[in-house]
Amino acid sequence: IANSKIINESGGPDENERIRINISVAYGSDLDLVKRLLVGMATTTDGVCKTPLPRARFREFGESGIVFQLLFWIKKPESRGLMIDEVSMKIYKSFNENKIIIPFPQREVHVIRKDK
Repeated sequence: IANSKIINESGGPDENERIRINISVAYGSDLDLVKRLLVGMATTTDGVCKTPLPRARFREFGESGIVFQLLFWIKKPESRGLMIDEVSMKIYKSFNENKIIIPFPQREVHVIRKDK
C-alpha cells in the first residue's frame, strides 16, 4: 500500500472535478451542431457546474471518425461515474435524434478457398 496511488474521491466543501468524455462522429457530420449538442448535454445536466461553462473541442482526425472531447466540471467528485453515465446517455440519444453517426471500426474479411 505504501507504493500505491491513493485517490480521495470524497471531496470537500468546494472541491470540483473536471470530467472529459471523448466521442467520435462520422466524417461529414455537421461539426458546429456536434459542438452545440455536446455542450447542451452537459449544460442541462444537474450536478454539472455552470462556471466554468462546459465546452467541446475538436481533438483529432481519427481512423474511423472525428474525435471530440467534452469537458465540464462537476460539483461532487464522488458522483463522477454517475455524471459520466448520465451525460453519455444524453449524448447518445441526442445524436440519434439528430442523425449524427457515432462510427465504429469495421473490417472486411475475405475468405480464400484453396482447391485440393
